Amino acid sequence: MVSCRDMTVVYILAHFDDEYCAWPLIRQAAAQGCEQLFIHLVDYRNPQMATRRRRETQAFLAGVGIAATKQIHIGAETGWWDGELWRYAAMAYEALKGAVPGSVERVVVPAWEGGHPDHDICAALGVKLAAEHGAAVDQVGLYQGKGLPWIFYRACSPLSENGPTREVRLSAGEWMSWLAAVSAFPSQLKAWSGLAPAMFMTFCRQGGFRYQSLDPARISERPHEGGLLYERMFKTPYADVRSAVDGLAADGTAPWAAR
Repeated sequence: MVSCRDMTVVYILAHFDDEYCAWPLIRQAAAQGCEQLFIHLVDYRNPQMATRRRRETQAFLAGVGIAATKQIHIGAETGWWDGELWRYAAMAYEALKGAVPGSVERVVVPAWEGGHPDHDICAALGVKLAAEHGAAVDQVGLYQGKGLPWIFYRACSPLSENGPTREVRLSAGEWMSWLAAVSAFPSQLKAWSGLAPAMFMTFCRQGGFRYQSLDPARISERPHEGGLLYERMFKTPYADVRSAVDGLAADGTAPWAAR
């Protein structure tokens, strides 16, 4: 078994509950003896909901052995609103640099997939941060709507544009534990009522959990051809996300801009 003892796996996430889709990687890293650090970036307009969602994430991560001290909400009380992280990407990156330790094994981010604008910004932030630390980047699919109409989407379904997939094998008991863990997020029941069945269909089709490395060059490209899910569902133009990502390259250190 590969060990990353004395190194840290850093998860750069937008929303409380995004970590759910990385459950197999979290369990794997724990078994390998890795330190794990979870950083959530967005703020919420409703403070009570922000508190509730943070507690749900803490409960979920506690279930896989992650202490609350390893969870940082750098978006708290910043006004980096859910759905609008692209507006604050440069500020978020400066905060990230101060929150992440020097010894990083790898960075895990939501996939560059066009599903949610906040997720794509996290992917770009993670690639930039990883380059400064000499770390690898893994991406986990949350949801994307390539080739689908309206608000329909696939969950945890890797895009072919993002390259080869790697698989984490799970026993029947582990699959059941993962499924049961969604109960940690009761405030998001409406969202998970659609996401969970979509995830199940993906896993039945592909035969397991799969994730991908994130090549920095991908951040210079549109996630996929055609309309993106967040353009249809959230009315956020890709041009706004593209502008924010290109702005991260203004200091000359963004690896996707160097190719």
